[in-house]
Amino acid sequence: MTEPSVKSVANANSDAVAKTAKLGEHMAEAGTAKAAKSVETAKILVEGNADALAKSGKASTAALQQLTTAYQELAAKNVKTMTSALQALAAVKTPTEFMELQQRLIKDSMEAAIHDSQHIAQLTSAVFTTAFEPVKRQLEAVQKRVTR
Repeated sequence: MTEPSVKSVANANSDAVAKTAKLGEHMAEAGTAKAAKSVETAKILVEGNADALAKSGKASTAALQQLTTAYQELAAKNVKTMTSALQALAAVKTPTEFMELQQRLIKDSMEAAIHDSQHIAQLTSAVFTTAFEPVKRQLEAVQKRVTR
């Protein structure tokens, strides 16, 4: 066996250094690309979150105004109903007529209360659904982006 010459060892070392440098360059490029992609993804997510919150805020405001209007209309309707009932009770001439009217008023008010509470419940549900829909869509988009 012959010993390798200094020149062949130097050439081998130079080749190894060159290959290592080239590998390092590829790794740096790949790392830079991944970092840039991560920064871009973070930017998209932050912008999406801000947009979703803004849309949610606008939707919440509009929906709460709608709910407030419904409560105001309900209160006005109840005042009219109560005024009409008191006028009808004041016009009663006999105890029998009073009892019949009272029973009818109780029945009507119970039916109205059930109907009104169902309407308010549906409206409240719609308010929250509308308000949180942009946030829900953003969360779904984030989940899709993360799982890619």
